[in-house]
Amino acid sequence: MSLHHPRPYKLPIALALGVVWGLAPLAVLAQHAQSHEGGADTTLPAVNVKAGTEAPYKTDRVANPKITQPLVDTPQTFSVINKEILREQGAASLMEALRNTPGITQQLGEGGNTSAGDAFQMRAFSTQTATFVDGIRDLGAITRDVFNLEQVEVAKGPAGADIGRGAASGYINLISKVPMLDDVYGGSATWDSADHKRLTADVNKRIGLTTAIRLNVMTQGGGVAGRDYVENNGYGVAPSLAFGLGTPTRFYLYTQHIRQDNVPDGGIPTIGMDGFYNSNAAIRGGAKVDRENFYGSKRDAEKVDADMATARVEHDLGGGTTLRNMSRYGRTTMDRVLTSVNSIAAKNAADPSTWTVERRRQRVDQTNDVLANQTNLTTEFDTGSVRHSMSAGLEFIYERQKTLGFGTTKQTINGVDYAAISSPAASLYDPDPRDDLGMPYKTGADTDGDTLTSAIYAFDTLKLNERWQLSGGLRYEHYKTKTDARTIVTESNAATYPGYTPGQLAPTRFDISDNLLSWKVGVLFKPAANGSIYAAVANSLTPPGGGNFALSASSTNQNSASMDPQKTSNIELGTKWDLLDERLSLSGAIYRTENDKQVSFNQDTSTFSQFGKTRVDGIELAVVGQITNFWQVSAGVAKMKTRALDQVSRNSSGVVSESDGVRWTPDLTATLWTSYTLGKFTLGGGARYVSDQKRVVTKGTELATQNMPEIPSFWVADLMAAYKLDKNVNLRLNVYNLFDKRYISTLNNSGARMVLGAPRSASLTAEFLF
Repeated sequence: MSLHHPRPYKLPIALALGVVWGLAPLAVLAQHAQSHEGGADTTLPAVNVKAGTEAPYKTDRVANPKITQPLVDTPQTFSVINKEILREQGAASLMEALRNTPGITQQLGEGGNTSAGDAFQMRAFSTQTATFVDGIRDLGAITRDVFNLEQVEVAKGPAGADIGRGAASGYINLISKVPMLDDVYGGSATWDSADHKRLTADVNKRIGLTTAIRLNVMTQGGGVAGRDYVENNGYGVAPSLAFGLGTPTRFYLYTQHIRQDNVPDGGIPTIGMDGFYNSNAAIRGGAKVDRENFYGSKRDAEKVDADMATARVEHDLGGGTTLRNMSRYGRTTMDRVLTSVNSIAAKNAADPSTWTVERRRQRVDQTNDVLANQTNLTTEFDTGSVRHSMSAGLEFIYERQKTLGFGTTKQTINGVDYAAISSPAASLYDPDPRDDLGMPYKTGADTDGDTLTSAIYAFDTLKLNERWQLSGGLRYEHYKTKTDARTIVTESNAATYPGYTPGQLAPTRFDISDNLLSWKVGVLFKPAANGSIYAAVANSLTPPGGGNFALSASSTNQNSASMDPQKTSNIELGTKWDLLDERLSLSGAIYRTENDKQVSFNQDTSTFSQFGKTRVDGIELAVVGQITNFWQVSAGVAKMKTRALDQVSRNSSGVVSESDGVRWTPDLTATLWTSYTLGKFTLGGGARYVSDQKRVVTKGTELATQNMPEIPSFWVADLMAAYKLDKNVNLRLNVYNLFDKRYISTLNNSGARMVLGAPRSASLTAEFLF
C-alpha cells in the first residue's frame, strides 16, 4: 500500500508579520512611557534566561498562586513536567508530555465513537474536563500542543478547593510562555521517519526598560509513524506583550491561535491480538491486519480552530502582598469526520481475502466558549508567633458548549425523509482508502449547554514553628447550568418525551443551580529543613451536567437535574525530600479516594438511586532532579487497586448487571527518563510500563468470550543522543519504541477497534538559541 503524506502545513507569513506589526505601535507607546518613569537610577533585577537551572528537570514551585508553599512543603502530590524534559524527548503534544507522570492513561471513546480532543484518565477517573490553562478551565475539543508552554503541572487527588466542580482525581494546569527582560532567539526544525516536519520559533525581545514582546510560532505537517494516510497538519502563533517587568506593577497581554487540519485516525480491527475473541472460529483464529491499514475515506478530515486572548495585571502592594487579576476569552471549534470499524464478516471462512469489516461514519461539530475573570490576593502576615501565607480570591466564569447532531441511517425526522449514507464494508486485509464514503447529514438535533459560575476561595498555611505547619483551603461557589436540546424521539425513548411521537424532534430545556462547598486540610511535619511528612484530606463535587453542560431528560441518568452532585473524598499520607543540595526531589504518598452518589439500580425496590461508589487505593513514588552535575533523572511509579461498590445497572431491555471494577485503570504504571552530559555529547533515554487495563468489568462475565476484554500490559523504551555544535546550535536524535513493540495504546469500549502505539521510529532535530 502506498503512502500519502502532504507537505508541511505552512504558517501564513502574512499572519505572522501581521502579529508583529500589530505589536509594534504598542512597543513604541511603551518606550515613550518609560522615558518618563525611571531616570538614570533605575535598577533592574537579574534575570536568568537560560533554559536550564542547576537542576534542569526539577521545579521547586508551581505557578498556581493558590499553592502558597514550595512543593516540598505542600501536602499534596504534584508532578511538574517542565520544558527541558519536553525538549529532550521531542514531545509535541500534551499526551506525550503526560507520559512523564505515572497513573495517567489515554482513552479512545465510548462505544463506536472516538473522543474529541485530549481524553485521558487519572487515578481511575476521567480528567477530560479538568484541563486548565494558567488556572482557567479549557474544555475545547483539541489535541493540545506544547509549543507555547513553560511547564505542565499535574495535581493529583480531589481538588475541588483549587478549581471547583468535577475534580475527582486532580487536574492538569498548562503554564503559558510570557515575555521576559532579555533578548532571546530560539527555535527548532524537526524531521522524522514518517516524513513529518515541524518548525518552532521562540523570540523574546526587550523593547524598553521594563517592556518586552515575545512570539512563539509552530508549523507542522506530514504523516504519523506506522499509519498510512493519517496526517497531523497545523500551525500555531502566540504573541505576547508585557509592561512593567521588574517593577511593582506588571501587565501581560497574550493571545494564541492554533489551527489543525488533520486526517484523523479511526483505528484498526483488533483481530489477531492476544485475547481477541469472535464466535466465528475462523475469525477467532484470523491473522492480524497490517498496522498501516487505513479504513477511512479520502473525505475523512479534522479541522480545529482554537483562539485565546488573556490580559493579566499584577501589583505588589508591599510586605509580601500581591494582587492579581486575569481575564480571558477563548473559543475552540472542531469539525471532524472519521471512519471507525466494528464487526467482521467472513463470507468464505477458508478465504480471508473475502472477509470484510463493517465501517461507521462519525461526525463531530462542536464549539466551546469560555469567558472568565479571576482576582487573587496573596499575602503573608503574623498572628502572634504564627506565620500565615494566604491566598484568597474571586472567580467568575461562563462556559458554553454546543454540539450538532448527525445521522447516517435511513429515517424520517419531522416529516423529512433521509436516505442512508453510503458506507460499504471494507476488505478486512486490503481496505481501499479511495472509497468515496457518504457524509453524515445534519438531523436538526443539537445540544447547547452553558454553566455560569461565581466563586470565592481562601487558602492559608500556618507555620506554627520550624517543625509544624497546618494548611487549609475553602471554596464556595454558586453555579447555574442550562441545557437547550432538540432530541430525535425513537421507540426506545418515547416515554421520556410525552406528547411527541417517534421521528419528531423534541425540544427540551433543563436548568439547575446550586451551591458547592469544597475544602482541603493538611498537617505537615518537617523533621529537617529539606523534608516533610504530611497527612491531608480533601473533597470535590461533580454536579449533574458538570462535565459537558448537558443535563439529561432521563430521571435515571447521572446528569438528570434531579440528582445530587457526586462526592469525592481523599485521604493522603506522604513525604517529600529535597536532597543533594536541593537538586534532587524524592516523594512518596499512599492514598484512598472514594467517589459516591453514583446512580445505581436497587433490585429490591426496582428503583434507581444514588448509592453506588468507586474506591481507589494507591501508592505513588517519584524522583526528579539532578544526581550529579551531568546526570538528570525523572522517574515515577504508581500502584492502584480499584473497586466498584454497589454499582448495579439495568438496561432498556430489563437486563440487570453489576460492576466489580473500573475500566481502563492499570494496577501498575511506571515512567523513567534520564540523560547524561559528557562534554558536547548528551545521551538519554527512558521507558514506560503500563499493566493490563480491563475493558470488561461486569460480574459473572466470561472474559474469554468478550472480544478484547482488556488492553494487555506493555512497556516501551526510547533513546536520545544530542551533540552541541557550538554555543548556539544543538543537534538531537530521538529513537522511539526502540524494540519495536506492538502494543495497544487505546481501545474502544466494544473491544472491536484499537489504535496501536507508534512503531519504532526516529526524528532528527536542529535547535538554535541566541
